[in-house]
Amino acid sequence: MQQKPNILIIMVDQLNGTLFPDGPADWLHAPNLKKLAERSARFANNYTASPLCAPGRASFMSGQLPRRTRVYDNAAEFASDIPTYAHHLRRAGYATCLSGKMHFVGPDQLHGFEERLTTDIYPADFGWTPDYRKPGERIDWWYHNMGSVTGAGIAEITNQLEYDDNVAHEAKMKLYDLARSSDRQERRPWCLTVSFTHPHDPYVARRRYWDLYEDCEHLLPPVPAIPFDEQDAHAQRIFKANDWLSYDITQEDVRRSRRAYFANISYLDDKVGDLLETLEATRQTENTVIVFCSDHGDMLGERGLWFKMCFYEGSSRVPLMIAAPQIKPGLVSEPVSNVDILPTLCDLAGIDMSEIAPWTDGESLLPVAGGEPRAHPVLIEYAAEASYAPLVSMIDGRYKFNHCELDPPQLFDLEADPHEQVNLAKRPENAGLVETWMSRIRAQWDMAAYDAEVRASQARRWVVYEALRNGAYYPWDFQPLKQASEQYMRNHMNLDNLEGDKRFPRGE
Repeated sequence: MQQKPNILIIMVDQLNGTLFPDGPADWLHAPNLKKLAERSARFANNYTASPLCAPGRASFMSGQLPRRTRVYDNAAEFASDIPTYAHHLRRAGYATCLSGKMHFVGPDQLHGFEERLTTDIYPADFGWTPDYRKPGERIDWWYHNMGSVTGAGIAEITNQLEYDDNVAHEAKMKLYDLARSSDRQERRPWCLTVSFTHPHDPYVARRRYWDLYEDCEHLLPPVPAIPFDEQDAHAQRIFKANDWLSYDITQEDVRRSRRAYFANISYLDDKVGDLLETLEATRQTENTVIVFCSDHGDMLGERGLWFKMCFYEGSSRVPLMIAAPQIKPGLVSEPVSNVDILPTLCDLAGIDMSEIAPWTDGESLLPVAGGEPRAHPVLIEYAAEASYAPLVSMIDGRYKFNHCELDPPQLFDLEADPHEQVNLAKRPENAGLVETWMSRIRAQWDMAAYDAEVRASQARRWVVYEALRNGAYYPWDFQPLKQASEQYMRNHMNLDNLEGDKRFPRGE
């Protein structure tokens, strides 16, 4: 057995963590994920570093919060000098590979990955930059709208299905190649990241998965829609940004959207099962760490909110399961974060953490999985569309405290009030408690400086984007290279050697 384990990271997009209270909820049709859960540490209270794709993923890869990565939104460049888990593992001798989405913005489309098998599903330029100079402006051509909800239903092929089908195929072929490399005594450990775009909206699913949820009892959210005037200030901004007032959302729209979303979890479960089956068939399971995670969640109609962009549990809480020999399977209730994944991977790979520690906001989950508390509170940041100034959140034990310089504070007891319906910060008797929390917020964040940094970044990117779209345009989108002259059999190869090298296992 290799000294260092192989690592398979399976990442999905916009998967609500409340549906994974201890692995997948019982009523979800997800046999492969449930099988994986049985041999995994299941972190029931894991949170994204930011409830949006690009900032959440940059933080996941780097172990740093968005203010440090400067990936504030879906069009902010991820700088090449920020080490990711791919850099750390590759430096330690790993072969690193990505199949699927990671929403890198900027000319660097690898960020430590030695190989990338697919392009991304979203653009790599600055075109999706918000503008704090124009609060309330809705940028129609790329902002979310409620058409994802009113258009929910069935299709056999979509843009996203086409993408994830290809991501899974490329990843499966790569697992075969990795096995054959091993068979040739090339003992380099590997880290393969497979990143899907489902169950991200639009809420459209294939018929065979849609039919699984015909009699589902969870097609309406546990907290129904709240009138607009009773929503908190940031939720109201999200409604406006999503053009909610232009749509008449019916109960049937809600049911169909949630049904398609659940169906796409089952679609993903099949993809996960195919990867795990390939791992088993190629005899790589025993020495492979498996991580299952998501970049952020989806409100799924709870409180009337959809998609993400807020700190409520449906949006900010995400699944995390880790199957590794060093981690005992079981439920872990301690609040943790996606920024903890990088130091955990390094710990599992035997990489010295002393050099990495100054570059990460996370901490290894091996002690937490063993019953120890996380050393620091969980922190979340958001400074993208639907915000007019940065928002921050701190989760410590059973409590979550949300702050924005524009809004009244929010304090929730997640144990007594899991659906966050009682804002304890509103109660006069809690004024002292709120002040204590605010002192912790001020110690962690300089909100004025944070706001200024976001505004400066946005302004620079607006200038650069407009300039680069004038005249000849050179895209940053990743272009996968397929060297057909090196595939299958060609005349610079020995046929006997080729047939032997491409067979796994040999001699059976």
